[in-house]
Amino acid sequence: MSKIMPPAHPFDASVLEDDDKLKEECGIFGVIGVGDASNFVALGLHALQHRGQEAGGIVSHDPEQGFQSARRFGYVRDNFTSQKVMETLPGPLAIGHVRYSTTGSKGQTAIRDVQPFFGEFAMGGAAIAHNGNITNANALRRELIERGSIFQSSSDSECIIHLMARSLQRTIPERMEDALRRVEGAFSVVAMTRTKLIGVRDPLGVRPLVLGKVGDGWALSSETCALDIIGAEFIREIEPGEMVVISQNGIDSQFPFRPQKPRFCIFEHVYFSRPDSILGGRSVYETRESIGRELAKESPVEADLVCPVPDSGTPAAIGYSLESGIPYAMGIIRNQYMGRTFIEPTEQIRNMGVRLKLNVNRALIQGKRVILVDDSVVRGTTSRKIKEMILDAGAKEVHFRIASPPTAWPCFYGVDTPQREKLLAATMSEEEMRDHLQVDSLKFISLDGLYRAVGEAKGRNAKQPQYCDACFSGEYPVEPADQIESGFEMKAAE
Repeated sequence: MSKIMPPAHPFDASVLEDDDKLKEECGIFGVIGVGDASNFVALGLHALQHRGQEAGGIVSHDPEQGFQSARRFGYVRDNFTSQKVMETLPGPLAIGHVRYSTTGSKGQTAIRDVQPFFGEFAMGGAAIAHNGNITNANALRRELIERGSIFQSSSDSECIIHLMARSLQRTIPERMEDALRRVEGAFSVVAMTRTKLIGVRDPLGVRPLVLGKVGDGWALSSETCALDIIGAEFIREIEPGEMVVISQNGIDSQFPFRPQKPRFCIFEHVYFSRPDSILGGRSVYETRESIGRELAKESPVEADLVCPVPDSGTPAAIGYSLESGIPYAMGIIRNQYMGRTFIEPTEQIRNMGVRLKLNVNRALIQGKRVILVDDSVVRGTTSRKIKEMILDAGAKEVHFRIASPPTAWPCFYGVDTPQREKLLAATMSEEEMRDHLQVDSLKFISLDGLYRAVGEAKGRNAKQPQYCDACFSGEYPVEPADQIESGFEMKAAE
């Protein structure tokens, strides 16, 4: 076995991300009809940074200079705040993308995998940015390669550009429509031609996309919080299965796909979206507070303090505290300057990983019975370390309350999920997980409780679920063809 060399500096082993959280694959943003559109896009991407921290890209179009693009690894603030870079992206029309890798070379992204992707067609160029995951990408890729397509990246999203190139339709929006009809899975797309900004959501509306008005122009975004940062007015959500084409003549809306009952991703409410965003007409913050209240009703416990695991557990912990009457306290403090934790070469330093990011407020915790509220338990590695830190600080009891049902199935619609056998809930019952984490109690919100918290008063409709909840239920609204071909076993019909 080769010896692992220690990093040159203790903060330098850059592989460790927070591998105990599910990660949204991407954030997309586009603007038309404003001066220096790329500056607006950079700001929008900065607000969507939580949706993708690995790399980002912007494509702009200027009538005189044509299409220009810049793609970079790392944070938006480290790349797209440079005047030198932004001057290379002129024009009144631009789109951008921030990413984590789900498909493609995971964790070792090549710059060619960074979106937006650009294609030159007979009727002019087009760029496309995609949030989601194409579940039949392997089959499409094989077919396209056999017909002579030459792929530049390992990303599933590139299939859309090749399908557009092979389409016989006259205009680029028509070609995109044609291409997306061949695609299965989840897609929210922001695209641009020389004169048009295009937004599309898949028929199930799994991933979000919203429309905003900025001055005389328009913006498309994954979330409303990115409209706020550029001073845009939130107009509405793009409907599931809708395609909007925005030009100087205004907005043209059409529904090119066969209508289906929407299945928006319920985990957007639990974790992915920023708490200051609006989803489905509901404040994400208020929904998370409601989840905490439901959790307190379903799983009460006698304790002295309710503490969030920052930052994602905070609104749910506030809700739990309000409902239970147990005081809310910041028992764990986050170091705001850490960024992501990382895998370290030695056990001693590896154990510091969580401490670099989180520290226990010892004076508050000592001698107390503590309820820790977190948004999810994926592998359980971080939960164990946090529990140990709380006990080391002198806590009398530790009770975990989780603001989502057990994550027992991988997501194939644009979320970076571990293989099923690495998900704690795939192999253990709630009681076994409690033993594994060695806590006094562990309770997850029920699936019905989660549905009630997001506004479905009667809970989940088992015959026709109102949301995509495959990561909890194993019921996939779109069959993941590529995964099944690779040996993934679907949940047996009951």
